[in-house]
Amino acid sequence: MHQTKKHSVFIIVLLLALPFVAGVHLIVGQIDIDFSDYWNALFNFDGTNSYDIIAREIRIPRMTMAILTGASLSIAGLLMQTLFNNPLAGPYVLGINSGASLFVAFSIMTGIPFFTSTLGITANALIGAFVFGLIILFFSRFLRAQISLLLVGLMLGSFTSALVSIAQTVSQADELKVYTLWALGSLQKVEFQHLMPILGVFMVGIVLTFFVAKSLNILVIGEENAKLLGVNIKRARLFIIALTALFTGLITAFCGPIAFVGLAVPNLVRMILKTQSHVTLIISSALVGAIFILLCDICIQLIEPHFLIPINIFTSLIGAPFVVFIILKKLR
Repeated sequence: MHQTKKHSVFIIVLLLALPFVAGVHLIVGQIDIDFSDYWNALFNFDGTNSYDIIAREIRIPRMTMAILTGASLSIAGLLMQTLFNNPLAGPYVLGINSGASLFVAFSIMTGIPFFTSTLGITANALIGAFVFGLIILFFSRFLRAQISLLLVGLMLGSFTSALVSIAQTVSQADELKVYTLWALGSLQKVEFQHLMPILGVFMVGIVLTFFVAKSLNILVIGEENAKLLGVNIKRARLFIIALTALFTGLITAFCGPIAFVGLAVPNLVRMILKTQSHVTLIISSALVGAIFILLCDICIQLIEPHFLIPINIFTSLIGAPFVVFIILKKLR
């Protein structure tokens, strides 16, 4: 009971912290905008009012995407770490992001209007994430050592980087510019009218993740034991990979590849809560991830007057040392 109470308190604190941090995110910036302006931007929008335009077209989409990015990548990392029973697993480290990036690169550099549209880029990111998820799943059947699977993920990342480099050498200058800016990662590419479809897909993913929570709890004790308890391992694997692809592909399509969030946040949550209850882990990872990206983007906005740091680079600066810490802890 004590442990359950601790988890409940932790989640309640996160639920209270999230709107506070989101509110701070909305008011940070070089232009001061009141919350009344946000109300007008949402419910009484005036296209001639510069404050309404900034609030509706820039600040609100950026804040919303920060929340969805942190939550999605954290849940994707949690799913992969449980599926592969590997704390070093994550959509970026194991090449899921790389698959989405590769397909998006080809999408942008084809020059075909459909593939360069929002729908085309999103579809390609989802397909790329799912295909590379299946590749990692295939290799995991033959590699028992955690470090070996990590190396396979890194090699897949290197291989896709080489393919992307080849595509860049034959692409047009405008296509190369679009891809380069996309690859740096940004929370500012989404327009207000895209938020509802993105949020809808995210909510579907969340609901489906809770449906698979029971299987995730059982997978923690090993696949052989899970089979004895009646879990359809093959179906569970495909379902988890599909969910990982959904979350990773959705965010990668709109925000670019964002590193280390999916690896660091679930490990941090596990270290704090010390539980294998995946309902608790899913909720906590989503909230911690959302707050983490909001805080990262607040820092980016504060230093924007001096120099610009893309979100992907900022999360790497913070996440990479934490990953080194996890590796050292596992090797001890």
